[in-house]
Amino acid sequence: QVQLVESGGGLVQAGGSLRLSCAASGRTSGRYRMGWFRQAPGKEREFVATITWIGGSTYYADSVKGRFTISRDNAKNTGYLQMNSLKPEDSATYYCAASGGGSVGDPTKYQYWGQGTQVTVSS
Repeated sequence: QVQLVESGGGLVQAGGSLRLSCAASGRTSGRYRMGWFRQAPGKEREFVATITWIGGSTYYADSVKGRFTISRDNAKNTGYLQMNSLKPEDSATYYCAASGGGSVGDPTKYQYWGQGTQVTVSS
C-alpha cells in the first residue's frame, strides 16, 4: 500500500502562484511515476503532469505547459507541482497519484490516490 497526502492548495488571484506537495509513504519502492490530476465540478478528472521517480522524466498536459512544473525529491519521498501564471480555469481539486506504469495520462493506470487539495483562482 502507498499513502499519498497532498498539501498547498488555496485561494489565489489570477496570475499568481501556488506550490502543491504530495508526501508519499508506505511501499513506495517500485512505483514508477507520480502524477497530478485535477477535477472541477461537473467535469471529468483531467491529467495535469507526471514524473518518473527514477530519471525524472516529465510529461505535461498542453493546457499547463510552460506554466506548471512537476518535480520530486526522492530522499523525502515527496513530489511537487509548482503552478505559475494561474488562470481561473485552473480552479479544481488537485490529486496526486502513484502509478506502476502504463499510459501517463490515463487515471486508470494510477493505483494510489491522495485525498485532493482545492485550488481556487479568482479573476
